Amino acid sequence: MSEINEKDLRAAVGSGVLTEAQAAGVLALAHTRQGMRDNLDPGDEPFELFRGFNEIFIVIGLSILATGWWMLAGIALMDAAGGPISMTLLGSALFWFLSEYFIRRRRMVAPAIALTVLWTINTVIGLSAMMAEPFMIAQRDYDSLPPVIMLTISAVAIYWARFRVPFAMALIALGAFGLAMLVTAIRAGNPQSFIEIFMLSSDGPFAWVTLLVGVLVFVAAMWFDTSDPHRVTRRSAQGFWLHLVAAPALVNTIALSLLERGSGGSQLLLLACLLLFALIAIIIDRRSFLIAAIGYSVVLSATIADRDDMALIILLLGIILVTLGAFWTAIRARLMASLSGFLPVKRLPPYH
Repeated sequence: MSEINEKDLRAAVGSGVLTEAQAAGVLALAHTRQGMRDNLDPGDEPFELFRGFNEIFIVIGLSILATGWWMLAGIALMDAAGGPISMTLLGSALFWFLSEYFIRRRRMVAPAIALTVLWTINTVIGLSAMMAEPFMIAQRDYDSLPPVIMLTISAVAIYWARFRVPFAMALIALGAFGLAMLVTAIRAGNPQSFIEIFMLSSDGPFAWVTLLVGVLVFVAAMWFDTSDPHRVTRRSAQGFWLHLVAAPALVNTIALSLLERGSGGSQLLLLACLLLFALIAIIIDRRSFLIAAIGYSVVLSATIADRDDMALIILLLGIILVTLGAFWTAIRARLMASLSGFLPVKRLPPYH
């Protein structure tokens, strides 16, 4: 018996044998059973933002619809008694209904990300209107903001529990980071400058909080990764988005603290630190973790460091990335073979 492929499914939809939703469900089941890695080059990392231009078309439509809704609801409800609550609840119902169709039934990728963002924005708008104190915030008094962020994180977590959109994990992690920073600022006082937040040598605890949040997000990402080493389920995608948050949080604090010393030795230490990040990325087979770390470091170095001192470092980082991109699989196979006696390789992606 011949195998049914995507062209057969498209023909079935065109002839009316299957609906588009049914075809999408069959295709999703086939991908899950076969495994996403079977459709990739050996050693590649699964990644998907959209599956066709129709998804981009729908995302644009959703964005315009949401903008129109917020404008109309703002005019009609915000000045009425209980207006913010009504606006938030009605908006939540609208986005939940759309999510049931585009995510649960159609299994679309880009609309899922867009709806997660819209759900979060709707929650923030409503909670801020109900709970935030703008005059206090203008005077750098942020006591009214932690409840808004906590409830927003809870709302996104509920949304994730229903729809399992991997991108929601990134929003939850960013919300946790913002909450930690706000609570620290309320208890320890506001930082004197933005850079002080990430300096381990500064008097405040902000840099250590940033480092701790980065480590916790990385641990959460690894929990998802090790539960799906072959990367055939959504758990792998959730780990992907968490790594994108964890890497900048970790490297930000380390890079700024090293660059603050302003010597050639500090730049070499930064390079050594990024090489350590590269080693970790190869072991866990996450290019996204390394790109987020090195890309952020390059931008950071070009912004605050002396250009003459950092030019060679940036050039070396580029050479390292290109080399790893070309020989990632071979490098990882040799590295994992040498570390197989020390690492739980069965919980990590295959390297043979």
